[in-house]
Formats: sequence, C-alpha cells, structure tokens
Amino acid sequence: MRNFIRAVIMLGFLGTALSFSCCVKKAPEGRAEFIFGTVCSVRIQQRGKGRVYDRIFARLRELDDIFNVNKQGSVISEINLKAGISPVKVPNEVIKVLGRALFFAELSDGAFDPTVGPLVKLWGIGTENERVPGLAEIELALSLVNWRDVELDGKNNTVFLKKEGMMLDTGGIAKGYAADEALEIIKAAGVSGALIDFGGNIIVYGEKAAGGAPGNRTAWRIGVQHPHKERGEFIGVISVEDSTLVTSGNYERFFERDGRRYHHILSAKTGFPVETGISSVTIVQSLAPEEGGASMDADALSTTLFALGYDGACSFVSRFAGAGAIFILKDGEIRLTPDMEGRFIY
Repeated sequence: MRNFIRAVIMLGFLGTALSFSCCVKKAPEGRAEFIFGTVCSVRIQQRGKGRVYDRIFARLRELDDIFNVNKQGSVISEINLKAGISPVKVPNEVIKVLGRALFFAELSDGAFDPTVGPLVKLWGIGTENERVPGLAEIELALSLVNWRDVELDGKNNTVFLKKEGMMLDTGGIAKGYAADEALEIIKAAGVSGALIDFGGNIIVYGEKAAGGAPGNRTAWRIGVQHPHKERGEFIGVISVEDSTLVTSGNYERFFERDGRRYHHILSAKTGFPVETGISSVTIVQSLAPEEGGASMDADALSTTLFALGYDGACSFVSRFAGAGAIFILKDGEIRLTPDMEGRFIY
C-alpha cells in the first residue's frame, strides 16, 4: 500500500513556492533521481558535497533492490515467490522494516497490514490494469491478507509467509525507512542542514539556508496540499524544525468508474478502498530518536490513521511522543491534534 503523499515543499525542489522568511545568498545544491517509483530529491546546505549525494543515492538504489515489490529479483519479491513454500534469508534492513510494520499491524488491530499485496495487485490502482474486482475475487484476496501469517525470524534473518499466494507490500513504510537512512548519511557527513523529499516523505533537518549565520534555526515552512484542489494549491502552511512530515490521502492515485472514485489505500478488512470520512492526514513527527526511525514511523502512522478514521486516529496518535496530525475531512473541515494548534496556519 503506497501512501503517496503531497505535503508540497515551499520553494520545493521540483517547483513553486512561497519564500522562506530568510534571505538565501546562494541556492543550495540539490540532486534528484527516480527511485521507489517516484522522484527522490535531496538538498544539502553546503556546496561541494557531491560525495554525500553519491552515498545517499547509492544507498537508495540498494534499498530499492530490497523493497521494491515491482522489481524482479528484489528481496520482497523473492519472499512473495516463496510464500507457503520456504523461508527466505533476508538482510537486516528487511528484519527491521518488517518488524516495525508488524508492530503497527498489531497495535492497530490490522488497520495497517503489510500483507495487503494480493489486494493491491488485484485492484491495480495506478497501473494500466486498474479495475473494480468482483466480490468473489476480493474475498479470495482477503483470505491471503493477515499480518499474523508472517513469520519473522530475527535470529536467523529469515521471513516466511505461511500461505501460498500471500504477498508483502512495504510501500506504506519502506520509503520512510529510506528517508531515515538518507538522514543518517547526512548527519555522519557533518552537513548543517538538509531537505529530503522522497515522493512526499519529507524530512527537514538543521539550518534552513546556506550563507546564513552559524546556528541559524529559523523554521522551515511547508505547504500541505489541498486534497480537493489542483496540485500545488495549499490548504495550509506549517513551520517546523528537525521534523519529518508524511501524508496519506485519497487524491494521489485513484480511478473513477460509474461516477465513483476508487483510491489506492485499501482496507485489509473489507478489501475495498478505505472510507472513513478523511481526505488526507498529515503526520508531523519530531526527529528525536525513536525506535524504528522517525520517518518510518510517520510513514506507517499516516496510513494507519487514515484507515482508522478520525476518532480512532486521535487516540492512536497520542501514543507516539513527538507526533501530531493534521486531518482534512471530506467536507473540507480541518481538524488538528492539540500540538498542531497554532503551528498549522490555514
């Protein structure tokens, strides 16, 4: 399940822009590549950091080879091929990401489920094969969706799917992990500030502008996409420092049949696109050290909250220190968790 997000960066790497509140004497460097099925972009604030970019994007390509379910020969694809047959030896990254995915699955009672692959394939949303499946097809796919049927062996580094036909889809968490990995490379290189945007999984870190005074901690300003309007139209703006932002919404990948819209966030309980009265939910998570990584958690949280609906989501997000949420309901109403009050301007 890919929770495609569009918390659009102001003065963004790919486009347009409201300006920051400080003067930028020299535009920071940036690099972008198409990985994980989306444009992944990074800006670091010092020039002459080409080797840092090289390390970041080499790491991203490694992770794509591991987690891209649509890439033949990827580790996740191999696990799916061996479903019901045999365990698969996996690298540490898979144990870490799947372990966290199963944590969210258990905590949410399956609202987040990394085994939704059969449903994702069946609906084909965002591909040339998108369609509304029959009820019998959905029931069959649902019989193969159950996070409890994933055997994760951290001692031997193996993963086994108990039923033939099961399929993992880590699209709701792996890009967040990749963003966390990029940030670790940036920190290790001593970079003072950076902006990471992996198809909307966003991290802002450290100083905002090149050429400013040392210790510049002026907040970054991030525009959140209006889910009911054209791309690039913001519903509001939030100022953040050292944070990750991830949005799940029903407006990025969808198709329409007979006047009805079918979006890509699928329910592991009904087999249909989730309908909870929410159009989008944006997680804002501080970069304070967290088990599993801040952006990975925010990635899983955004999908989970969307699936739970507003009432359940508010209770759920309160369990995570440093995390807040911005909800846009189908009628356009904006609701905020308490720590977003006064920070999100709309």
